[in-house]
Amino acid sequence: MSDDFGTFTLPYCSFTAADADGARVGVGVGTSVLDLTAAAATVVPAHAHLFAAGTLDVFMAAGADAWHKVREALLVGDLPAEHLRGQDEVRLVMPFAVADYVDFYASEHHASNLGRIFRPDSEPLTPNWKHLPIGYHGRSGTVVVSGTTVVRPCGQRRAAGGDITVGPSARLDIEAELGFVVGAASDLGTPVGVEDFARHVFGVCLVNDWSARDIQAWEYVPLGPFLGKSFATSISPWIVPLAALDTARIAGPTQDPTPVDYLVPGEPWGLDIALEVELNGEVISRPPFAEMYWTGAQMLAHMTANGASLRTGDLFASGTISGPGVDQRGALIEITWNGTEPITVADGSQRGYLEDGDSVVIRATAPGPGGQRVVLGAVEGTIAPARDAS
Repeated sequence: MSDDFGTFTLPYCSFTAADADGARVGVGVGTSVLDLTAAAATVVPAHAHLFAAGTLDVFMAAGADAWHKVREALLVGDLPAEHLRGQDEVRLVMPFAVADYVDFYASEHHASNLGRIFRPDSEPLTPNWKHLPIGYHGRSGTVVVSGTTVVRPCGQRRAAGGDITVGPSARLDIEAELGFVVGAASDLGTPVGVEDFARHVFGVCLVNDWSARDIQAWEYVPLGPFLGKSFATSISPWIVPLAALDTARIAGPTQDPTPVDYLVPGEPWGLDIALEVELNGEVISRPPFAEMYWTGAQMLAHMTANGASLRTGDLFASGTISGPGVDQRGALIEITWNGTEPITVADGSQRGYLEDGDSVVIRATAPGPGGQRVVLGAVEGTIAPARDAS
């Protein structure tokens, strides 16, 4: 299925083709892909060298001035037809090299639902939740491009009776998220403020942070997620420039209590992005990113508040996106209330969590200028049976 990006979104990708040598940088134009590696000498001659390697790494590292000049040229330029290819003629590959990966926990609705599931007699949110964007460092080496098969992970699990077993996860889940891709690096020891968000973040992508809930439940105390999350994180192959989301920017929910100084919002960096989650071709949820409590700018500011440096290719994700409605939950653990309220899928079978052969697709759009929609593309993956863990 081809995405129609129109002529405004202009998302970037990396692709290979049977008749081309190596990877190429592409730009989504309508339902076509502009081979920017081939066309750059004509379309953006001063920046042609940024696309020669076939991935986005060099371009992202060039900084915000280069990003804006290239986008302006693409928006107003007469794009050469001889360098346009149909999306079905190319194979989309990993668009950039992931440096570090951080996953946040920025949805109040998601965090509250999990608190109610696991701590029904306590306050749903932990005491720190409204004071800082909670996150953890993930494993960049297992971030994979959309379409990569996800092998069911194996690991330790603790049964209700206390026995410890090792085997395939029986509670394999999804997490519908938005990822922020860092372009411009920062210096070690120098925090990046909320006001510098657009200077460092190149664009966004869709993320499915697959989660083995049973493995996670046994291992995460006291240091947090580890093997239950690190086996695979899928990202969409299209990186939508931050500038394409100007019309989608909103203030976001009111934050109470007021955050500490370095997290006080400056410019509005909430985003009105509408997601859809499909399980085996059927839409099971429509999470709204507009409901997220913490913005991408606040996540970036907190991630670097201790002086941690940014590198080109850093990826930080929002955590599960959920809204207040039952049909707006971004993970099966919420949708099925930890498997106790299974859903019925198109073939009549029921799901508490994912089964082998299940396919998940996450799509998203946002408001664009003149009533257009900014299409963010899709991230998809299919579950393969576990390999022998013995």
